[in-house]
Amino acid sequence: MKMFGRKSLVCGVALPLLNTACAPATEEVVETPKEIVENVVEEVVYPSSKFDLSHWSLTLPIAERGGPGADVIIVPELQNYEHPDYFYLNDKGHLVFMSPNKAATEVTSTNTRSELRYESRGADYSIAEDSPKNNWAIAAKDDAEEFDAIGGKLEASLYVDHVSLNAGYPNKSPAYSIVVGQIHAYQFPTQDHGYGWGNEPLKISYKKWPNHEKGSVFWTYERNLDFDDPDRIDIEFPVWGSSWDSPEDPGDAGIALGEEFSYTVNVHENTMYVTFEAEGHPTVEHQVDLSKNYDELDHPNGYTGDYLYYKAGGYNQCSTKNAPTFRYPACPGTGDLERDIKDGNYSQVTFTNLVVSDAEPVD
Repeated sequence: MKMFGRKSLVCGVALPLLNTACAPATEEVVETPKEIVENVVEEVVYPSSKFDLSHWSLTLPIAERGGPGADVIIVPELQNYEHPDYFYLNDKGHLVFMSPNKAATEVTSTNTRSELRYESRGADYSIAEDSPKNNWAIAAKDDAEEFDAIGGKLEASLYVDHVSLNAGYPNKSPAYSIVVGQIHAYQFPTQDHGYGWGNEPLKISYKKWPNHEKGSVFWTYERNLDFDDPDRIDIEFPVWGSSWDSPEDPGDAGIALGEEFSYTVNVHENTMYVTFEAEGHPTVEHQVDLSKNYDELDHPNGYTGDYLYYKAGGYNQCSTKNAPTFRYPACPGTGDLERDIKDGNYSQVTFTNLVVSDAEPVD
């Protein structure tokens, strides 16, 4: 169990007849009795003390609560919550998200995650998850005024610590990669006019091949189509490094593990503006009108009719599922956390900043 995010209360505590303050050592060494050491209290420094989590819920790669899929830590609980393996502050006060290849997943996914979901309702659970008041929309939606907001801005700074070192199909695009930010459409049981599939107009990813010193950053737009439509694919927008399906070494153009970079996603009216920044690298900007089809194969009106929300954290793309499509790289994993960490079959990302705010006009 990691000790990050905790601070010992031994130092400076007045104990009878014992010198336990943090003073310079003297020639006389007094050993603290075993029974006192065993009763030392550890104060947990929760992630909410460093990051505003008042509107975030958390999905973890564990299933301990009897639900149909991975456990969800709801907003009120998250304010006094950490998980020593999957969600905690490190010794710098940065927020760590860790997810092994093989563990509990959401019902609709085969990928594990330690990932936050923005909840516009905050802790007001009289508002349903699928309510417009818990999501945002773009301006072109016919009832956009019913939503909590029209658009919004997500800002994050982070560094990737680790991606899976192994994949059954190395040449499939998701191998060796992790998603660190998303715009997600709400998935409804039935679809209305081709909306409500729960697709993703934005996924920000990092990928590093195991034989390379640096990895690549890119983002993808998913055509807003039926799950079974063969044209429902992710369209890549490169940022730094190589293409997501290229084995070419990105060299100095890439981003190393532990190297910080930032992204800003600003959806104003109907347009999504995405900006990437990192020291020593060119700033990269893209924009996409979410009210239109990206190409002739996309939904004619893009994501106009969808309920939308932000996600951030670590969404491990190394699915252990073995299936023909490009989405399943058959990455190895045992479900034994200690062994999977030792074998390198996990992903981990650390955030230094994470803020959601209102959309900003763009000149």
